[in-house]
Amino acid sequence: MAFSILSRKQDIERLKNEKLDLLTIGGGITGAGVAIQASSMGMNNALIEMQDFAEGTSSRSTKLVHGGIRYLKNFDVEVVSDTVKERAVVQGVAPHIPRPDPMLLPIYDEPGATFDMFSVKVAMNLYDQLAGVTDPKFTNYTISKEEVLQREPQLKPKGLLGGGVYLDFRNNDARLVIENIKKAHENGGLMVSHIQALHILHDENGRVNGVHVKDLLNDEEFDIHANLVINTTGPWSDFIREMDDKQKVVPQMRPTKGVHLVVDSKRLSVPQPTYFDSGKQDGRMIFVIPREDKTYFGTTDTDYKGDFKHPRVEQEDIDYLFDIINTRYPEAHITVDDIEASWAGLRPLISSNGSSDYNGGNSGKITSKSFDEVIDIVDKFEKKEASHEDVEDVLNNLESTLSEGKLNPSAVSRGSSLEVSDDGLITLAGGKITDYRKMAAGAIALIAQLLKKDFGENFNEIDSKHLQVSGGDIDPNNVDATISFFAKQGIESGLSKEEAERIANLFGSNASRVFSQIGKIDAAPGLSLAETISLHYSLDEEMTLTPVDYLLRRTNHLLFQHDTINDIKDGVVNEMARYFNWSDAEKDAQMKKLNDTIDEASLKYLK
Repeated sequence: MAFSILSRKQDIERLKNEKLDLLTIGGGITGAGVAIQASSMGMNNALIEMQDFAEGTSSRSTKLVHGGIRYLKNFDVEVVSDTVKERAVVQGVAPHIPRPDPMLLPIYDEPGATFDMFSVKVAMNLYDQLAGVTDPKFTNYTISKEEVLQREPQLKPKGLLGGGVYLDFRNNDARLVIENIKKAHENGGLMVSHIQALHILHDENGRVNGVHVKDLLNDEEFDIHANLVINTTGPWSDFIREMDDKQKVVPQMRPTKGVHLVVDSKRLSVPQPTYFDSGKQDGRMIFVIPREDKTYFGTTDTDYKGDFKHPRVEQEDIDYLFDIINTRYPEAHITVDDIEASWAGLRPLISSNGSSDYNGGNSGKITSKSFDEVIDIVDKFEKKEASHEDVEDVLNNLESTLSEGKLNPSAVSRGSSLEVSDDGLITLAGGKITDYRKMAAGAIALIAQLLKKDFGENFNEIDSKHLQVSGGDIDPNNVDATISFFAKQGIESGLSKEEAERIANLFGSNASRVFSQIGKIDAAPGLSLAETISLHYSLDEEMTLTPVDYLLRRTNHLLFQHDTINDIKDGVVNEMARYFNWSDAEKDAQMKKLNDTIDEASLKYLK
């Protein structure tokens, strides 16, 4: 089904002329999760996004689907249990996106260390039990200092005690969003990017019944009417609530900025994702992740009050990360000149949750007394001197310094909030990317209840735990073999093994649709045939409207293939200019925007 500039025009006409059951404001992962479920239930629904889909927070994460072992530093078992269960759900509905990638956790003997060698083994064993990890390929294990340094010779040896290895999953955050959006559109939803909400509309009784919007591609303003409106704009949630002039708004968001930096793997070589304390006794932990012959590391966590639409990496961000990385890897000597790409994103923290670690901050630690009790009971359990119930009793009665306290009754997942204002505006905020499906399910249950009570509409429930995203028609227990099967189609059509596998991994079960273009279109000037068919599929079926959409969010080429970005950017811009029939002036503007994005990602302004 076409999902392109042409379908956008048709969808906007419907937005102007139909009254919807549900209008979602915000096209990040939370809004996408709501949209796919609403569409699958048959609701007449639409989603609007003022930028490209996932352009904000949802393309700027650490690009992992966390199992949450870091929460076990406080033995916050409920968070870990919820997180690993949802991670399994996400991997099931989008099996071509999250992929298992075991994490190395080096353990240092230093003040403020999260784990020692004994407690990390206890935490990892508990983690595996909660996650149901039984496959010997992925169950946790510890390794000696010598084994850690064999894997990562650049690591600082002083104070290194050894390490733990446990299962985590890498992720492609922007692709997870677009695959949810595509499925929502395929199921009848109206998914429209570059539409900005300007003002909340009300009926004669003062109830929310729509939004006044602007089409940012042509500056046309119009009204969209809906029985219900849900705000899923993440860090922008308070701005949308303030558009509702019938309500007095108390701000609830406290966004923080996270920064990630990309270098060539020759400058910083790690064989697997690595995770360690910052060493600054600030409660932070740092990721170092290999990806496509590159290594990226982060993240920072600082309160943010700047331009929400355009957070940037600043000098203090890189100073913080360089200090940590060059301490942990003393021979690396990473400088700003090594940075090939970067990204900065905002976490949608809810201020009432303090700085709780479940969605980005540092929530403190359990008391020493409770920590000792946990270590003792788990040790007894492993020696078969205590029962599973004994362990649960201790864990359920921890004395904690956590700032979060009790789970908010209105939350649909840890760190999230689902609220309905007096005039009917629904706001779903907070949470983390792993919880998006669960958050959306809670919101949809409420929406279905309101549509039945207030509008007499009935919708059948769906099992969103088994609602496949676009491209996700793959057996989650046999992903590699299925991806190889799809790649074989490309190889048989003349692509190299590397090209075919890249397309299959990127597009999942939709790879067949990409490969079907071979023989129908020729390679565009300046592009390989593989790049050409990927671009055309993305233009036809992924609402790609700019070169930045394609090279940054649809493919991640701009982030992790710095070496070839200059080789293909002219070809991409020229082919898109031909596809959209751009004028010379528009083509030049798009090229400038792309070059500016490349320069900013490479931190040219700090070099």
